[in-house]
Amino acid sequence: MAKSRRGRGGAESVVETVDGGVAELRPDRDRPRARTLLIDGAPQSFVDLDAPDHLDFSYQRRLGHAADLVAPPGKPLRVVHLGGGALTLARYVAATRPRSTQQVVEIDAPLVQLVRRELPLESGWRIRVRGGDAREQLAKVPDGWADLIIADVFRGARTPAHLTSTEFVTEVRRALTDGGWYAANVADGPPLRFLRGQIATTGAVFPELALTADPAVLRGKRFGNAVLLAAAHPLPVAELTRRAASDPQTGRVEHGRALRDFTGGAAPVTDATAVASPQPPPDVFA
Repeated sequence: MAKSRRGRGGAESVVETVDGGVAELRPDRDRPRARTLLIDGAPQSFVDLDAPDHLDFSYQRRLGHAADLVAPPGKPLRVVHLGGGALTLARYVAATRPRSTQQVVEIDAPLVQLVRRELPLESGWRIRVRGGDAREQLAKVPDGWADLIIADVFRGARTPAHLTSTEFVTEVRRALTDGGWYAANVADGPPLRFLRGQIATTGAVFPELALTADPAVLRGKRFGNAVLLAAAHPLPVAELTRRAASDPQTGRVEHGRALRDFTGGAAPVTDATAVASPQPPPDVFA
């Protein structure tokens, strides 16, 4: 059952128990129709119904760069979103690339109901939300269907182990077009063992990689998000670097030799050896 409580500027938060914990849609002080989605107090997504092309979180801006650069501006895309949250990236693609066809996979059905009720999608958007496990639903995507696959899946603030293996990434590549991109949100902190393993895992399947994140995260100074990009063809690293450098929270892009050095000889992860991403420190969202 949903509960309301007074938020910023007199607007009320909506609080509701979902499968993943306690979800809160918190009003924004400066944007009257904007809400931040939090799960158990951890910020997950930001949506402004008046500006669906606005990406507030740094990692979502970096995922948005992938959506911007995977094809010429304005060209409709076919996108698979593994992990729905508040449907922020699906809204962004629909707003910036009209007539795009998108599939969103989200295992938390009560969360989807909350988001669609409180933050409704525009009627003309071609966004289909499917319930179920991300890997099981990905297996149903036809070969070579997607121009972009975005993986942003967290359960209890951790990415499930079965979405971190070479077998999973191989399934991603199967579903992509020859010119398609894979973009994954990877959360880790010092000593970055999980992130390095994910780079090695993705590199075992895709020949071209780039990594973009806050420099402090890449230096192992704090826990945070890194966006790993992969393709079967060269990525536009110069443009990615320019965009990362001009973001409100400046990012850094690693690729080529520097990325291989950063990976430090980590071994690819298989289904037999995969583990979930690390639990964030208790104070990371304080």
